[in-house]
Amino acid sequence: MSSTAASINLADIDQTLSTQSPQEILRYALENHDNIAVSFSGAEDVVLIDMAHKIRPDIKVFSLDTGRLHAETYQFIEKVRKHYNIAIDIVMPESAAVEALVRNKGLFSFYDGDHKECCGIRKIAPLRKQLLTVDAWITGQRRDQSPGTRAAVPVIQDDKAFARENDRLTKYNPLANWTSQQVWDYIRANNVPYNTLHERGFISIGCEPCTRPTGPGQHEREGRWWWEEATKKECGLHAVNIER
Repeated sequence: MSSTAASINLADIDQTLSTQSPQEILRYALENHDNIAVSFSGAEDVVLIDMAHKIRPDIKVFSLDTGRLHAETYQFIEKVRKHYNIAIDIVMPESAAVEALVRNKGLFSFYDGDHKECCGIRKIAPLRKQLLTVDAWITGQRRDQSPGTRAAVPVIQDDKAFARENDRLTKYNPLANWTSQQVWDYIRANNVPYNTLHERGFISIGCEPCTRPTGPGQHEREGRWWWEEATKKECGLHAVNIER
């Protein structure tokens, strides 16, 4: 991380960046951090890859493979890799932890309680390990994705949840101000690859057992962990949203 990025007041820079386009926010992020990566899983993330790739063709990208993704999602990841001719670091959970969870509680324990334990093993632990290797990361969070947990998402933030001890991990959310319509307008206008599950009514796509299509009038996050209360629909990747 550059000395400039280490010394800035993030609240001040967030106020400035919030008035700028996602491309301008990305350019700022890439110019101020050499060791930065895009977290990739969905439509918003591939929009960011498309934008970032035009600024820095060798942009680092990683994707969490929980072992429970839809077949279409794996195909989507490969499509993106080939389309942009980039390396995508596939991050997997520790096999021993997964095996212990399945042995002790079965394959679908989250339906009987909540999803936090499974997500903790399959998503949070691998993400934490991955983020120890970077100074900053880029996500596709949007404020309108979840009124209960993402309405106040800033463009830039100090990610204390995953930072190394006594160090700063900067998190960028360049699409914070965008709507789903703007994301899809960009995808169509720029021939950006997308997950074919979107054509079957899936909007927010996670693991196969915990994701279902949404109906007319339903919010996009209603297709995730539908058996749980709406304000808890976060897996922990963006834990600061719940803590806020």
